[in-house]
Amino acid sequence: MKKFFDQKNHPKGGIMEMMAIALPMMVSHACDTVMTFTDRLFLSKLGPMHMNAAMGGGLTSFMMIAFFLGLTGYTTALTAQYYGADKKDNCALVTNQAFIVSLLAYPVILLCRPLAHFIFGLSNLSADQLAYQTTYFNILLYGVIISLLRSCLSGFFCGIGRTKIVMLASTITMTVNIGVNYILIFGKCGMPALGIKGAAYGTIIGGLFGLIILIAAYGEKNIRREFNTSASFQYQKKLMMKLIKYGSPPGIEFFLNFLAFIFMIFIFYSMGPVAATATTIMFNWDMVAFVPLIGIEIGVTSLVGRYMGAGQPDTAHQSTMSGIKIGMIYSCVILFVFVFLTGHLVDIFSPHTPDAVFSAARPLAHFMLRMACLYICLDIIIVAFIGALRGAGDTLWAMWLMVSLHWSLVLIEFVSLKTLGFSVKTTWTMVVLFVLAFSLLIFKRYHSGAWRKLKIIEEPPAQAPVDVFHESPDL
Repeated sequence: MKKFFDQKNHPKGGIMEMMAIALPMMVSHACDTVMTFTDRLFLSKLGPMHMNAAMGGGLTSFMMIAFFLGLTGYTTALTAQYYGADKKDNCALVTNQAFIVSLLAYPVILLCRPLAHFIFGLSNLSADQLAYQTTYFNILLYGVIISLLRSCLSGFFCGIGRTKIVMLASTITMTVNIGVNYILIFGKCGMPALGIKGAAYGTIIGGLFGLIILIAAYGEKNIRREFNTSASFQYQKKLMMKLIKYGSPPGIEFFLNFLAFIFMIFIFYSMGPVAATATTIMFNWDMVAFVPLIGIEIGVTSLVGRYMGAGQPDTAHQSTMSGIKIGMIYSCVILFVFVFLTGHLVDIFSPHTPDAVFSAARPLAHFMLRMACLYICLDIIIVAFIGALRGAGDTLWAMWLMVSLHWSLVLIEFVSLKTLGFSVKTTWTMVVLFVLAFSLLIFKRYHSGAWRKLKIIEEPPAQAPVDVFHESPDL
């Protein structure tokens, strides 16, 4: 197993090298998915309103930090490029600039809380769901600094290819979160039953444990020596400007995409509790299917950034193709599950006591899940090409492509439901078909090859290509 994760043993740009980076990140993001999924599953046993409120409040709290997560997350690509160019001191310096951004962002995010309350007020939610959703969101918002700092450190370790530590941190986060949530939501081990408040507290506590793991790894002796992290805690104007220049488009994209996604959710929610429940069930499973693919996207971004930094665009392309091959295998498994196990996937969210809303939502949830199968296999094409564009520095185009996609979906949904009076089923069909058509634009941008000519750091040395894996002790 250790030999598998030792990337210098694998051909550059090949599937095994990609797996060595992407597999831990797929597991890491799967842990985040399981954590969120379990929270909503626990809350579904209290009733559909609790489950729907957790989804609405959780997505909104994430939207509040999305810009800064996208900005600091570009640490992965910058670190990878400096690592590929054998400028390791800059890897830690870039990470510290992300720390500074996160600390400055936290009070700004807290001040923007009324914006979320305003969005809730526009969503025509039932009084019960609005109350639960506001409570859940308010608690989560105070813990967002944990997510921001985890993003910075995860970006560093992903950029240098040591994704196992990120996987470990995510596994600890998931384990603690599930255990604490079970205790606090249902009132176990002598604790009072806190319901949706317990879910929010458990999420914060789990994230704190994951952050501690990453901080400990960042302070480890071999990391300090190889990347000179002890001297990195300083403001570096040149690197800060580079992080802002190339990280802002992903940050804007992340924020606008999540804002669009929240509007999509709330437009469906506005169609009544039956539509809201079916939508929550469908997107819970859609998240389970999609989020692990982000691990492949990060792997592609890391390797493309590394080989572009080393002046090897052909190897960067090979890495992108390797990511797609791995993702297609995963997507086919998900496709099989969604098609043949639809009933089981929906019924897992049934409440402890019979509920009329859930019973009415069940057929609609079945339909939405099966329609989602149409774009499952194309998700990997989207994330791999977007990851490659970001890794190479083509972040502005990646931003416009993804923002255009998400806001077009909002427009289609709004016009279909609110203006033309179409059903939820018809609207969801239109959304799915549009995603299929739009994926062609992403392929066209990548295929143009413009990303091959981009330079976001100083020219790599003129001598033979650097072995980017030399003397890299594995954590």
